[in-house]
Amino acid sequence: MPVTGWSRWVEAQCARVIADGQWRRLRDLDAAGPAGDLVDDGTRRPVVSFASNDYLGLTQHPEVVAAAHTALERWGAGSGAARLIVGSRPVHGELEAELAAWKGAERALLFPTGFAANLGVLSTLCAPGVQVCSDELNHASIIDGCRLGRGDVHVYPHRDVDAVEKLLRGSRRAIVVTDTVFSMDGDVAPVVELLEVCTKHGALLVLDEAHAVLGPAVDVVAGADVLRVGTLSKTLGSLGGFVAGPASFIDLLVNRARPFIFTTASTPADTAAALAALRVLRSPEGEALRSTLRGHVERIAPGHPSPIIPVVLGDEGRALAASVALLERGLLVPAIRPPTVPPGTSRLRIAVSAAHADAQVALLVDALRDTVGAAA
Repeated sequence: MPVTGWSRWVEAQCARVIADGQWRRLRDLDAAGPAGDLVDDGTRRPVVSFASNDYLGLTQHPEVVAAAHTALERWGAGSGAARLIVGSRPVHGELEAELAAWKGAERALLFPTGFAANLGVLSTLCAPGVQVCSDELNHASIIDGCRLGRGDVHVYPHRDVDAVEKLLRGSRRAIVVTDTVFSMDGDVAPVVELLEVCTKHGALLVLDEAHAVLGPAVDVVAGADVLRVGTLSKTLGSLGGFVAGPASFIDLLVNRARPFIFTTASTPADTAAALAALRVLRSPEGEALRSTLRGHVERIAPGHPSPIIPVVLGDEGRALAASVALLERGLLVPAIRPPTVPPGTSRLRIAVSAAHADAQVALLVDALRDTVGAAA
């Protein structure tokens, strides 16, 4: 077969990524929970993972697993169609009702992923003529959703409420969108202040709460327009996304959001698992799991507001070397490099779970003290 122009272009792009030191490849983690085997080029090594978003360990909770099994037996492996055709099952509506109650909203709507939820909300509402104010460290799904919506997008400095206020002055119709917990730094948005500014200027506030297992709390005041986007794949240990808010907004998304309309419904097993996980989360057991998670975070980074703990090392090589050194001690902590984070801010990204044992957390604390010191 002749080498096509496209083949040469793709090969050149791959070579560029390699030359930039940013080549990535897939590895398997053969695990149910934090501990398991990392499989890399056929080699297996036992590790404890500090890289998962399973913040409360609910992927392994017996009630969550049992709910998925029951749904699988009742409805089969897939939903078979989009929700507006024949893909909607009773469990979808049941989960939406409980998600709405959890978020204190009138309605909720499921999407196949959290990424798709942001695409659906923002591509629908960020229409031409709408001023969109987006935090500079927002997740890629927010960035892509704003682009698809074709609104007038303004990226404001990270967590800068004054900048948002200036952007909103004189705007006719505006949206402010932010993560509540930022995925690479683990810091939190000034939700209360943003809510005040948006209410003052009549702007819609869109909050992505994907990583907000430990807060911040959101108290929606009367007269405020707020949509709360979330995921089922992190705190709830399943797969999917959702948006919760006023009924009229949800009705519009059902009729206009292309990632909802033109996608097969979430599988019954995933949906039932998320419903069971949500019920655990809202129970005393869920409060105990959050307390355990909070305790683990305090041991690693006292006062840090989320289970995402960055150790910023700056240079890509230092971050990679530190990650390799931790792996040699049986700890899987990924090095995050450009383009995921800005140049000069390469880091270790630690993700903590309530499923981690105290001894595993202690091992990480000791290894970080040794490894980061050595890397420095």
